[in-house]
Amino acid sequence: MIRTVIAAIAVVALGLAPAAAQDSDALGGLFGGSSKSSSQTPSFGGFGQDAPKVSFAAEASQTTVAPGGTFVIAATLTHIDGFHSWPSADQDVLPDGFDFAVRTEASLSWDDAVPFETRATQWPEPHAALVADPNGGSAPVEVMAYDGAATIFLPVVVAEDASAGSYGVSVSVLYQACDDKVCLIPEQVDETITIEVAAGAEQAVLAGVFEGFDEATFSAEPSPEQASPNSEPATQAGSRTFFGFDLGGGFLVVLLAAGLGGFILNLTPCVLPVIPIKVMTITHHAGTPGKALLLGIWTAVGVTSFWIALGIPVALVSGFGDPSRVFGLWWFSGGLGLFMAVMSLGLMGLFTIALPQAVYKVNPKADSLHGSFLFGVMTAVFGLPCFGFVIGPLLGGSATQPPLQVLGIFGALGAGMALPYLVLSAKPSWVERIPRTGPASELVKQVMGLLMFGAGAFFLGAGLLTLVAERPYVGSLLHFWAVVFFVSLASIWLVYRTFQISRKPLPRVVFSLIGVALIGGSIWFVAGETAIARAAFDEKQAALEAAEADGGGVLLTTVWNDYSPALHEQALEEGYTVVLDFTASWCVNCKALKAAVLNKEPVKGTLRADDIVTFTVDLSSTKAPGWDLLSELGQTGIPLLVVERDGGGRWMSNAYTSGDVLSAIEDVQGEQTASR
Repeated sequence: MIRTVIAAIAVVALGLAPAAAQDSDALGGLFGGSSKSSSQTPSFGGFGQDAPKVSFAAEASQTTVAPGGTFVIAATLTHIDGFHSWPSADQDVLPDGFDFAVRTEASLSWDDAVPFETRATQWPEPHAALVADPNGGSAPVEVMAYDGAATIFLPVVVAEDASAGSYGVSVSVLYQACDDKVCLIPEQVDETITIEVAAGAEQAVLAGVFEGFDEATFSAEPSPEQASPNSEPATQAGSRTFFGFDLGGGFLVVLLAAGLGGFILNLTPCVLPVIPIKVMTITHHAGTPGKALLLGIWTAVGVTSFWIALGIPVALVSGFGDPSRVFGLWWFSGGLGLFMAVMSLGLMGLFTIALPQAVYKVNPKADSLHGSFLFGVMTAVFGLPCFGFVIGPLLGGSATQPPLQVLGIFGALGAGMALPYLVLSAKPSWVERIPRTGPASELVKQVMGLLMFGAGAFFLGAGLLTLVAERPYVGSLLHFWAVVFFVSLASIWLVYRTFQISRKPLPRVVFSLIGVALIGGSIWFVAGETAIARAAFDEKQAALEAAEADGGGVLLTTVWNDYSPALHEQALEEGYTVVLDFTASWCVNCKALKAAVLNKEPVKGTLRADDIVTFTVDLSSTKAPGWDLLSELGQTGIPLLVVERDGGGRWMSNAYTSGDVLSAIEDVQGEQTASR
């Protein structure tokens, strides 16, 4: 129930909640909603995706058409191997449990004066594809989806009385790319095609990519929706999202939840104790109940204005496009999650945010409307040390909304926080009922911190999943990068505390050099391992593509194959010398041996011979098929290297040198030859 969990976190920790929550794949439905963009997540500072998973192209069957003529727009989504996009809702081929899937949508639009009419869209034929099990199963499930080159045909009829001239046709396609593990952020791609209307233009014969189009579609009458393509499709209207939740027509619910969140911020230790003092100050200056209420209203307006002021720069940013796209960047989602996690530690008391002393010297009097307004603004400012931790994540999440909705969210937060001042100014006697600070208010603050930590973990995990989807070779090295992260923290702490403890230059220099060496050494090592993993991945992909182009199988002789019992048996039956490297993500010795022996010459070159097949037997999971083979071989631990050949001998070792491996290969091949 991913969305339900995140909804609860958003209500309490961020002061916001979705209009509706539903079960979904953690990444597949996280960032729904449309966006105007290219088919590749944009690169910010050079950190974009390596390559698009789906590329987009649109073309017209002819660009010069006579009045009364017809033409077809072919919008083609080309998927890389292993990736697919969800089929259109019109085809209704997805089974129950896939409500989270962002169905492919396609539309044409133009100015009202353009004399064109659309006809029914012709969708590509879906094919069987493997996707992550939405019920949480470890094995992927098979559903119908678009893969390869999937072409959507959008037919258009030109009016009989169309005037000659050039007309722009905007083609828009919304899709979501997925593989068998994760779904990426939905993409909306757009392209404009210019169509010339000219009397006497010949009707082109449909050929090439257009041969699959059914021309009988032109004879059908347009539906009201098809006749007005310049209006937004109903499925996209108001489909903006907040942290992946569709706001739709329930934005009022979001505003109410934001107000509740703002009210909860009053329960923190920085805010709760000052509420009675502020209210008593207002009533003291007022003198009469009516004026007390008026001053209280202006104080509440001041608190709310503070929050709206925070929302203005976010609204300005969101007005330039759809910032939700940045959540598709692994480093942004991961960085946001890490920031939220760190801030949650502060919320739980590990550190505090201190305002400059000059801020506390600003103390406006609440004896006038103007003074009460500033009084409310400063009241919100003084609460920053307790609720400032939530502002960073809030800015990132609300930036996915249109400008007016951003201001609405921040305004509702402010209204929720201002509510006690408004109510208590009308009923000053209720001040005595306000609970005092103590363990309860600290508990509220700590619970908010834990919930925010959970939200941070979610976004950090989402970023890592996206990273692995874009760079699969990084998946087996994430734990090493985690080590680099903590080594870096330890080194920074070492230098920081050394400068606090000692004023002598020698200790400062020595421990600073140690810190730099630790950081640099760990990054150098893991970056090298990552480069090796990437080179191996790229090499394997190239070998697979070459094998497929030659019509060959999936058994490769120049790169390490992933172990499977079937491939292992095939390699032996076909007479190959087989080398099996038993390893695991947690086995440091395994990685060290492979780096020092198997990835070095002369062993590396020998293992690339055409008569040798190498397998990586990954035992990271307790359910890995390699465990059965390890048991059959009578072994109980790793690292382990096995060299064998059908009809020949078998050599095994838990520790080996280059000479050992080369001798084992020569011996096994010699025994096989001698047995013939």
